[in-house]
Amino acid sequence: MRHLGVAIIGTGFMGAVHAEALKRVGVTLTGILGSSAEKSEAAAERLGVPRVYATYEEALRDPAVHAVHICTPNRLHLPQTLAALEAGKHVMCEKPLGMDAAESVQLVAAARAHPHLATGVNYNNRYYALVREARDKIARGEVGPIFHITGSVAQDWLLYAHDYNWRVLAEHQGALRALADIGSHWLDLVHFVSGLEIEALCADYMTVHPLRHRPVGEVETFANKLAGEQHTEAVPITTDDFGCVLLRFRGGARGVFWVSQVSPGRKYRVSFEIAGQHRTLAWNSEACEEMWVGRREGPNELLMRDPALMSPFARQLSDYPGGHDEGYPDSFKMCFRSFYRYIAAGDFDAPKPYPTFEDGHRDNALCEAFLASKQQGRWILLPLEGEAGGDAQGESREGA
Repeated sequence: MRHLGVAIIGTGFMGAVHAEALKRVGVTLTGILGSSAEKSEAAAERLGVPRVYATYEEALRDPAVHAVHICTPNRLHLPQTLAALEAGKHVMCEKPLGMDAAESVQLVAAARAHPHLATGVNYNNRYYALVREARDKIARGEVGPIFHITGSVAQDWLLYAHDYNWRVLAEHQGALRALADIGSHWLDLVHFVSGLEIEALCADYMTVHPLRHRPVGEVETFANKLAGEQHTEAVPITTDDFGCVLLRFRGGARGVFWVSQVSPGRKYRVSFEIAGQHRTLAWNSEACEEMWVGRREGPNELLMRDPALMSPFARQLSDYPGGHDEGYPDSFKMCFRSFYRYIAAGDFDAPKPYPTFEDGHRDNALCEAFLASKQQGRWILLPLEGEAGGDAQGESREGA
């Protein structure tokens, strides 16, 4: 895949993660662009990227660029993605896909208007090997009819009122933060693993710190935890620090999940527990090398990630033997490998083995429903008006 050239747009935390993963995948990093010349130069030096672009337009004009990875603030995802597609570039966009469902439905339409371009959303949590094993067990009937799904996503990086990042501002992030920023990962993960669609929901959420103290000068994601004394200014905040949602799935299963960016001690823990007639499956990202399998009759099991113990479908996401940990960085590698193998194969009518713009729009539409539920104080039925259609199942079971 060395013949595929990739430009990274955005030099913050996520841009660095993408750069590292892309190098491991084997595509060619052509250049990088940050919000300033200084940030671009520093990132290129730090990440070993050969070229710095002066503008986004310059990156899109570069004939060596076949794809762009958009790792910029959410408000830029729509215009940057549209411009990339018009320039004939494949796009891997960080979630969320736009600021809201109105933007993401535009991007779904734009992707369909360019059928020979790959358009993906980085839902990397799908790409842990044991997540894939859980999906396969459910698909093969080992769990049985699903009764209920529970889970959470918890962090502490915005615990204090002096913790600040652009994500706390609605004009940059969107109306929801915790539910949209990290909750979207849970929604995509559970949809992918269970195969179930949400038909109704009831949401509540809260802003713990209605006033935060912004340093003079922006702060990169997670960098606030390392910062010393800084001059600050008070900024009113309307986005959510905590949220919880009751779910009803098509077919009768029920669910509940919560998200928090103010949970002391939790750095980034994504978890789910899926209970069916025959088995319960439980997994969390802090212990991503093991999955708990519960039984009513017979012993429970702690399944370790080991290619020799997993199904062929899950084994595709495990490069190392058991006992040699694969974790967060590997999930990005596997997501991007799936994306670029699809592009290299050249058959754009084949099932897409990666999260699509339709998947990104589905989660944005769910966030719109969260807002409506909170504002109206009631259950909301889905789909909402304006939801895009498409392959809701997303990734095929045929390949990684």
